[in-house]
Amino acid sequence: MLIYGALVPHPPIIRAEIGREETKKARQTVTAMEHLAERLAALKLETILIFSPHGPVFQDGLAIRGGQRLKGDLARFGSDRNWEWEVDQELAVAITSEAQKEKIPCLQLTAEDLSGYGLGADLDHGVVVPLSFLADDDAIKLVATGMSLLPWLEQYQLGVAIGRAVQKSPRRIGVIASGDLSHCLQPGAPAGYDPRGKEFDETLMALLQAQNRAALFDLDPVMVEKAAECGFRTLLMLLGVFDGWQVETEVLSYEGPFGVGYGVVSFEPKGEDERKSSLLSVLRQRRQEKLRTRRAAESPFVRLARQTVENHLLGNAFATDKWDLPPEALQPAGAFVSIKKHGTLRGCIGTVFPTQPTFLEEIRHNAIAAALHDSRFDPVQADELSDLVYSVDRIHPPEPVAGPAELDPRKYGVIVRSGGKMGLLLPNLEGVETVEEQLAIAKRKAGIGPREPVELERFEVVRYV
Repeated sequence: MLIYGALVPHPPIIRAEIGREETKKARQTVTAMEHLAERLAALKLETILIFSPHGPVFQDGLAIRGGQRLKGDLARFGSDRNWEWEVDQELAVAITSEAQKEKIPCLQLTAEDLSGYGLGADLDHGVVVPLSFLADDDAIKLVATGMSLLPWLEQYQLGVAIGRAVQKSPRRIGVIASGDLSHCLQPGAPAGYDPRGKEFDETLMALLQAQNRAALFDLDPVMVEKAAECGFRTLLMLLGVFDGWQVETEVLSYEGPFGVGYGVVSFEPKGEDERKSSLLSVLRQRRQEKLRTRRAAESPFVRLARQTVENHLLGNAFATDKWDLPPEALQPAGAFVSIKKHGTLRGCIGTVFPTQPTFLEEIRHNAIAAALHDSRFDPVQADELSDLVYSVDRIHPPEPVAGPAELDPRKYGVIVRSGGKMGLLLPNLEGVETVEEQLAIAKRKAGIGPREPVELERFEVVRYV
């Protein structure tokens, strides 16, 4: 049964034998962790379930550390202590079953499995540091997981599934989301400095204090990315566990003494929501409304791309002779078709120069290719069609430039060439704000080293949504 939950940081420096004098700079965090430990001890927890961003991380699913017992230490940080916990096998199995009911892959990984992924069997510091405060008790059992890179709503949905497993257990369970906040709060911070780090941390703490869980899903994805955090996804899983519950949320502490945000937040269930309301249902409805609104306003070229894919996968005949398309539809032009699912790229294929007689045919050809032949993704399936959004870029002919000073990631796409290797990046992409970022990504896509000299070209696009 669900007894308690918490968001906690995991910097090894808050362990006195590691940080020594530096630990005093994080005194608020240490005090809050000690206070939280006292609360959990008083609640007589029998199992702790912990999500760590430094555990096994998979794109589309969840990994649970398997085995009878789990051990870990902080030796690489200078501590000679070690810890060991018995695994709550029943809870691990139940979580796996409930996640799979939501069609979210969930696996228990043995030491051999982890080795095959290049991972060690011992627990990571994202687990060990919090539990060294909260579960320094041989009687407490453990379930330790990594996290997924699913879209935010699906991450929350995974938490909802986990919550069902927790509620079915006869044991008294505390759920811990391990994660630091922004890593770029000040110059010299681990991820460098970015003002959006402070913005993210302040916004997150305020929303949690106000118990406004729904607003977390309205956060600017670029702000979240630029904050260089590692706790947002584990937090979404934790909040999903509490879906349908009345919860008393308390921010016990927040500070960032080393340029990294440390937040300690408690979540105490106060019984099921009398309104029987599920935030998951509300968020799903919001997403569908946004999708309907977008499709009602989509450009003819985007509708062309979407219906081309839909009709192809459903085996329906499709003719465009009765469509009212702009005159440029019948002129040749390069085209990129991008497909996203729940805000995450699902496929993108394009041509810089036209390969078909008309822009219309270029779109149709590249739409099918983006849906079925982008080697980075599995082919789109028919049951995904209702969740997909499309954009189309009309490509202007590229022109060579002398150097980065002639680039602008908002206005121009870029082509980089080195020997026989070529990389391309479209303009005005979410999260790409500087020429340096644009070039780095384009080089990486082409397999060009960061210091290799390149020839540069730029191009403009007309983007249709």
